[in-house]
Amino acid sequence: MSKLAINGGTPIRTKYFGPSITTGKEEVEAGTKVLESGLLSGFVGSPSDEFFGGKFVKQLEKDWSEKFNVKHSVSCNSATSALIMAMGAIEIGPGDEVIVSPYTMSATATAILFYNAIPIFADIEDDMFCLDPKSIEKRITPNTKAIITTDIHGQPSDMDAIMDIAKKYDLRVVVDAAQSPGAKYKDKYAGTVGDVGVYSLNRHKNIQTGEGGIAVTKDDELALRMQLIRNHAEALTGSGIERFTPKSLVNMLGFNFRMTEVEAAIGIEQLKKIDDLNAHRLELTEYLNEKLSKYEAIILPKVRPGCSHIYYMHIMKFDEDIAGISRERFIEAIRAEGITIWGGYMKPLYLEPLYQKKIAYKGGYPFKNNSAYDKVIDYSKGLCPVAERLYEKETIVNIYNYSPLTIEDMEDIVNGFEKVFSNISDLK
Repeated sequence: MSKLAINGGTPIRTKYFGPSITTGKEEVEAGTKVLESGLLSGFVGSPSDEFFGGKFVKQLEKDWSEKFNVKHSVSCNSATSALIMAMGAIEIGPGDEVIVSPYTMSATATAILFYNAIPIFADIEDDMFCLDPKSIEKRITPNTKAIITTDIHGQPSDMDAIMDIAKKYDLRVVVDAAQSPGAKYKDKYAGTVGDVGVYSLNRHKNIQTGEGGIAVTKDDELALRMQLIRNHAEALTGSGIERFTPKSLVNMLGFNFRMTEVEAAIGIEQLKKIDDLNAHRLELTEYLNEKLSKYEAIILPKVRPGCSHIYYMHIMKFDEDIAGISRERFIEAIRAEGITIWGGYMKPLYLEPLYQKKIAYKGGYPFKNNSAYDKVIDYSKGLCPVAERLYEKETIVNIYNYSPLTIEDMEDIVNGFEKVFSNISDLK
């Protein structure tokens, strides 16, 4: 093929891929209907039916529960808020440890810190990138109270093994399914197997409301506690009304995590499209996998047996020994061709300053000066060797597999890889 762009040749692609767009006239009409009503939020912070939101919020929650076959869906303003609600609902607090992945968005771990508990990082699977059950079990101590597993990149976690561990040690399980709405874990939807599942409706996700989140559970008490935390819990728990009275007042400090009626109306329409939008991602990703499978240096994503993958991202691994060049050099050459991939995905969270310096609150609390917790936690490099190796050496992140991109766009990606591999000797 022609001369590499990195060496002065013409790039394969000069056109910007553009953002993920999942909305259309249906969402415009739904949002307009709310705007014309003048009632942009249906929530109030006092004991009444409106404490649980307006008609569009309630409809979205009903539709979500029906779609995902869960008893309760609790909407909120972000998946970050949903994770905080989940930690509060399961009564995490000072002195507790919660096992969590280091290979995930920061909020998955900081939700634990909001309740002054300690994140304990377990390593991830080499080929699926979710929490490794073997590493989870090694991290359990008498302080362990829960596990947060992340269904990363659209891939469900190994929930049978994780739930067996939870049952053995009497632990709660929260599933961060922010990236996997619509994926299947065997005969159930991702996010519905644990005590609480959390989904994201952020603008980047497979379906979106701009910002937003949903927490699901089959447990009546957990649902009530999350509804209270969402909406100024401390003002409701003394109302004397049974439906606002949790069994425990622990963590009944509330926030304003409420979703607007506009977001909910858009979410109702987006939910109707989820299967088609996921199918489109699958089509684009399968095309890429087929075309890129001939390169020995590229290790394509695997799918957990008996499960489905919705490919929030297209994550590959790069074998530097086979390629004969570093991952960074390869990525530099691909990016010069107009294909903006990158390496590493997430730096292991425990290597960030928050954990290295052990400062969340004043005085280093809860890591230090904590009368409920006298351990010294080790967040040193080497803690999770698989996550570190993937970040530093192997993973390649391609995000361009969303609507409204087409097979023609995927051809540019394929041609970029083909051009670089055909001229790889020029990079050595």
